[in-house]
Amino acid sequence: MANRGLAKRIVPCLDVKDGQTVKGTNFVNLRQAGDPVELGKAYSEAGADELVFLDITASLEGRRTFTDMVTKVASEINIPFTVGGGIHELSDVDRLLYAGADKISLNSAAIKTPSLIDEIAAKYGSQVCVCAIDARLDDRGWYCYMNGGHTPTDLPLFEWAHEVADRGAGEILFTSMNHDGVKQGFALEALARLAEDVPVPIIASGGAGKKEHFRDAFTIGHADAALAASVFHFGEIDIRELKKYLRNEGVNVRL
Repeated sequence: MANRGLAKRIVPCLDVKDGQTVKGTNFVNLRQAGDPVELGKAYSEAGADELVFLDITASLEGRRTFTDMVTKVASEINIPFTVGGGIHELSDVDRLLYAGADKISLNSAAIKTPSLIDEIAAKYGSQVCVCAIDARLDDRGWYCYMNGGHTPTDLPLFEWAHEVADRGAGEILFTSMNHDGVKQGFALEALARLAEDVPVPIIASGGAGKKEHFRDAFTIGHADAALAASVFHFGEIDIRELKKYLRNEGVNVRL
C-alpha cells in the first residue's frame, strides 16, 4: 500500500476541446465551461493542490492549440499540473514538458504501447508519468476502455493497474465510467481495492457530487487524491469550503 500519511489532494480536471473547457456525463453530452487558462488560474488561487488538463480531441490542429495553452497555464499558475491527450510517443512527452507541464497522463497510448511507460519513467522519472485508466463495471467485472471511453478492451482493471505500476507509472488516475458525471459518489469498492493492492498513489475520478463524496473517497476508498470537474466548473462546490469540511471530518488536507 502506498504511503497514506501524506496530505490528500483536491484536483480539478479540465477537459479541453478546441481551446475551451468542456464537461459531459458518462463521457458524452459535452457543454462549455470556460477558458482553461482562466479557470486554472482561479483554481490555483482557490486552493486546489494540482490541476489536470486533458486534450480530448487531440487532432494535429488541436495539439498545437493545446501546447500553446500549456505554455500559458505554466506562466499563470504556481501549483503542479498534469496534461494528457494525444500522447503517442516520447516526443509528445518532451513537447508538453518543455511547454511547462509537471506531469503527463497516458491512457490509450499506454494500453497500445505499454513500453512507453517504461521509456517515460526511465527518461524523466516515475513522478512524471500518471497512468489514466478509464474502466467500466459490467457482468464480467471491471474492464478498461480506450479512446476517451469509446473503445472497450479485454484488459481487466486490477491486472492493468498492477502492470502500469510495475512498469514505472508514478500514479494511477482511475475513472469509473459508470460513475462519471452522475454525481452519486466515487467507485469506493474498486478504489479501496486499488489502494490496497497497487503500490502507487491512486487518484479517484468519476462521481463527485457533494462534499461527502470526497470524504468517502479518502476514508473508505483510501484514495490519495480526488479529481472532479463539473462540481468545480459550475460553482457547486467551493474548494476552500470543501477542504475545511474535510479537515473537520479528520482528513489531512492542506488548507
